[in-house]
Amino acid sequence: MALAFFTPSILQVTCMVLFLFHFKSAAVQYVLQIHNNGPITTGAQATIHASLSMKNDDVAFISDLKSYHFNWIFTPLTLIEKSEQRFNSMITVTGEFSGDFPISVWATETHCWLCQPIAKSFTMLHVTEFIVGNLNIAQIEDNRTFVEQGSSSATDTLTLISFFLHDPSNYFKSASFIYNWDFGDGTQLVTEEPFVYYNYSMVRNCKVHLKVVAEWEQIDSATHERKIVQKTGDFTTELELLDAVKSISVIGSRETRVMENLSLSLHINGSPPLTLCWLIKAECIPLEGEKCHLVVINGSSYNLSHTFRNAGQYCLSVRVENDVNMLQTYHEIKVWPTGIHPAFFALPCIALISLMLGFVIYTTFRSSSQQKDLVEVADFDFSPLSDKNPSPSDSESSCGRICCRSCFLQPPQEYWETVRESHRLLHPLYKPVKTYTV
Repeated sequence: MALAFFTPSILQVTCMVLFLFHFKSAAVQYVLQIHNNGPITTGAQATIHASLSMKNDDVAFISDLKSYHFNWIFTPLTLIEKSEQRFNSMITVTGEFSGDFPISVWATETHCWLCQPIAKSFTMLHVTEFIVGNLNIAQIEDNRTFVEQGSSSATDTLTLISFFLHDPSNYFKSASFIYNWDFGDGTQLVTEEPFVYYNYSMVRNCKVHLKVVAEWEQIDSATHERKIVQKTGDFTTELELLDAVKSISVIGSRETRVMENLSLSLHINGSPPLTLCWLIKAECIPLEGEKCHLVVINGSSYNLSHTFRNAGQYCLSVRVENDVNMLQTYHEIKVWPTGIHPAFFALPCIALISLMLGFVIYTTFRSSSQQKDLVEVADFDFSPLSDKNPSPSDSESSCGRICCRSCFLQPPQEYWETVRESHRLLHPLYKPVKTYTV
């Protein structure tokens, strides 16, 4: 039995390829994105953009040679301008009445009017008769009242209040504006500038109200006469005023050893949320533009730990900031080699000083024990001579010791009378001093 082989013709292959390509095209999902630059005030113009793309950014869409048509529905708005490209379309509309107006668009192939839309979308345009804008308030750092680390808190809180007019079509280009500010604490102000600086006396929740008045001349299309056109807008914003970052305290040891875990505690005086950035290097450096460990905390303290691999002198640089200001501080750290502590260097010094002091004390006491102090004692006889009448025998004994020839003679009675009257304390030849050895 012979086997028959089927060989497709070129026409059949071509039809199969076209079928597969058509099946793939039908399975492709398109996305039509649309957005507008509203809201706008009545009389101003708004722009609506639409762009066509494939889901998942299919590469086949980039090489797609077909063109597409965009169909818009924007009633009751008035069309000012329309432009269309291969995959994009844009229209400019205006509205004379306030309200929310839906704008829809769908895309089809240009040469296939009867085909179903490949994608569609819509947007909502808000039109109001009032001025459109945003009122923002921000607490800023005031150089006049900002306090350095360790000082008391500032007495005033400076805020910047700004109004941003939303006018994409430059509708208010010839208008003059008046701004009436109400700061919520009984203070009001009128300016011609869309921003103002204001100091609040205490940290509090502040609520600011602004009324904007715009005036300009316009030619009436019906009467061709000039008339004054005025538009107003009321805006309100709130802000919870924060304490500035006034101090950063680093609690922990300034010395550690290699491969030991050093734990430090940071305490910040300032209102959260706080953005904390810390870095340990060999020198103290400002952290502006440097890579650091960035942490966002909602409290007033943060604990960090670090292990040093090499001995040396290091510096912990810390920067903390909130919506008000920024503050930076430094903490020096000495890292000793493993097993060596600063106390080990002090102990030999203390032992040497103690040894020298003991040697000095020992030498002093030993010298004092070998010295002999001479003490002179005076032997005075304060007895009246009338109570001690020397006998002739005593007189002779005394005279014998001094080898005086005249002493062997017996003195007359008149001599003793004379001696009593003169009240001599010692005998004229009596030795006054005796020496003792201690």
